[in-house]
Amino acid sequence: MTFREFLPTQPVILGFDPGRDKCGLAVMGLDRQLYYHQVVPAKEAIATIETLRQKFPISLMVMGNQTTANQWKQLLYQELPEPLNIILVDERYTTLEARDRYWQMYPPTGLIKLLPQGMRQPPRPIDDIVAILLIERYLNRLTESGVRGEE
Repeated sequence: MTFREFLPTQPVILGFDPGRDKCGLAVMGLDRQLYYHQVVPAKEAIATIETLRQKFPISLMVMGNQTTANQWKQLLYQELPEPLNIILVDERYTTLEARDRYWQMYPPTGLIKLLPQGMRQPPRPIDDIVAILLIERYLNRLTESGVRGEE
């Protein structure tokens, strides 16, 4: 698990990239400070979300709107003890974007550095980075529309 040492005092957003086998999770503040990100097996996603809700002041969940979104949304409403406000965000092209972001977050070393970026494959699943991008897309939408996301 990747936790930051300083826990947020402001409400944070939970990013969720749902999938059939694995899910990406990320926790980010309104100031775009990243506090947590991890890929978890799909069967552990709801328990992990509950753990994150106990650790962080999560105000809402931002979730990708593609393949399994509606099934997951329904499951989350059924399974979570306390309902969570869920906002769907367009997740088109996030996988490509996440691959680029991965290399920004974890610069390549050794021979991988010699490959053009478009040919590099991250050595692990990047669903958590997709979750980060979903939060950023939501925050960008807020700032573009002039609406303040502060409470």
